[in-house]
Amino acid sequence: MSDISFADLGLAKEVLEAVQKAGYEVPSPIQQQAIPALLKGKNLLGTAQTGTGKTAAFSLPLLSTLNFSHSTPAMLVLTPTRELSIQVAEAIQSFAIAMPKIRALAIYGGQDINVQLKALKRNISIVVATPGRLLDHIRRGSISLAKVQAIVLDEADEMLDMGFMEDVESILKEIPKNAQRALFSATMPEQVRQIVERYLGEYEEVRIEGKTATVENINQRYIMVRPQHKLEALTRVLESEDADGILIFVRTKQETAEVAEKLEARGFNAAPLSGDLAQTLRERTINRLKIGKLDIVVATDVAARGIDVDRISLVVNYDVPYDTESYVHRIGRTGRAGRTGNAILFVTPRERRLLKTIEKATRQPIAPMDMPTGSQISEKRVIAFRKKILEKIEQGDLDIFRDLIQNLASETGTPLLELAAALTALAQESQPLFPEMQELPPPDERGKGFKAENTFGLGAEENKRLRKERKEGLDGVEEGFLRYYLGVGRKDRVSPKDIVGAIAGESGISSSEIGRIKLFDKFSTVELPEGIPDPLLQILENMYIRGNPSKFRLMTEEPPKGIKEFVVRRSTSRDSVFSRKGKSNSGRIEKTSSRRRERPFKESRGDTPFRKTRRFGRH
Repeated sequence: MSDISFADLGLAKEVLEAVQKAGYEVPSPIQQQAIPALLKGKNLLGTAQTGTGKTAAFSLPLLSTLNFSHSTPAMLVLTPTRELSIQVAEAIQSFAIAMPKIRALAIYGGQDINVQLKALKRNISIVVATPGRLLDHIRRGSISLAKVQAIVLDEADEMLDMGFMEDVESILKEIPKNAQRALFSATMPEQVRQIVERYLGEYEEVRIEGKTATVENINQRYIMVRPQHKLEALTRVLESEDADGILIFVRTKQETAEVAEKLEARGFNAAPLSGDLAQTLRERTINRLKIGKLDIVVATDVAARGIDVDRISLVVNYDVPYDTESYVHRIGRTGRAGRTGNAILFVTPRERRLLKTIEKATRQPIAPMDMPTGSQISEKRVIAFRKKILEKIEQGDLDIFRDLIQNLASETGTPLLELAAALTALAQESQPLFPEMQELPPPDERGKGFKAENTFGLGAEENKRLRKERKEGLDGVEEGFLRYYLGVGRKDRVSPKDIVGAIAGESGISSSEIGRIKLFDKFSTVELPEGIPDPLLQILENMYIRGNPSKFRLMTEEPPKGIKEFVVRRSTSRDSVFSRKGKSNSGRIEKTSSRRRERPFKESRGDTPFRKTRRFGRH
């Protein structure tokens, strides 16, 4: 792989800023070849396997060159499945984070069409759609393709394999003749060739050949995990595996620091390794890993190049790599010098297809593994604890401590066995030998997200029924709920549906369980049920909403940092809530200052202001 950077490709300033902010270091092979061609306005035929970074390959250059000033879509992406359309739309929106006027929308079958009709009225710039549902909208007149400047067919072979040939042709006939066109496909069957010949016009071709080889001396396994449970799953895997040196791969430079920091907080000896580190510091980190002063390194693909450390016995792919070649390079860091190595791949529901692609490329099956249980972790901790005790006895020099315990036993009449048990209990308080670990819920077997069940034990319908019976408490919060603070607001381009989506997606809490949301310029509040387990609260504290840290925390009588005062607005009440005086009253909240008069509270859903407090479900 070349050392060319995204800055060398000629992307627009705002797009490059988003890429760098996300922490991506170098473009993948398909990105290196496709981006320059699309930036020049050429049509493109790309042949590359799933998971090679095609979404960025077409979205980055098109975001850089297209004119998004019209009220109708300027860019259209066709995908074969609902899951891929959502994934691509989210990725495009993240690349357009510094372009506030650009909005991407996923259109797919299975979702209430009225929700999509409402969303389409908000000047959508980019539509990512499955063919069948897009045709429905075209026939209804709810989508106009008259001003589409670029169309992309993603996973064309799979799309046509699913019987969308006629639908795709009908859509392509609606596209202006001067629109730029790109088609990506892993294979080139006859149906794809027909589309290329009829509709692609003159084009450049980019072909990424698979160069991967088998790695026979490495035991490869994968674990299915929800995105919000990845860190918890990682800590359990690290404790349950018998490994010496461990290399953990993530996608971005930012993640190396975040994951390493969280592992250190949980008692692991870990350090980050990324291109941001000075060369001397990188060499020092690798040397510490070699001599055993460091056990875990969290790295990106670029930073890990050239690492040759014999003691690495486990490679963890915390994030699935962009392409299969990178996967083979990653796991090749273990199993050196004829040794047997271990590699574990974390797979989220949306990444199932990437797993199959990797198995096909490596020509080896990757075996599933179960999530380590509390009893397995306990067994490992007890063994390690006993080993430490015996090692300390062998070292000797325990006379002063022996006298201390003997004197304590004589003075109190406590048996030595009881004292030993008490000392053991004290020693293991920071890391319990017999931890009570909740079972992490498995991802939905259908791979279409997570089951829409009430996290706290009730079905969705029963929960909706109960919500109608709930009443507001004296503090203005719905009974059985608590109010939480979020450090994002209108100035961050956050809407209530973004908050609902982030909470439901990150924690698995059903959207029907999320209470009232109040949106302000610089912050928001949300009401959630009482009794949320601590692990879920920790997940919410670390979540991001539209690329911004949520700063999620329970509302207290102390105002959030940087906010001087909160004022309650009811029909007549002007008492302060969470103010310096410590009063707490119900009502609607508005930030004020000594220079600004109070004004009536307004909430907003998207761009439309309204005065009533509303509940929002998942959109």
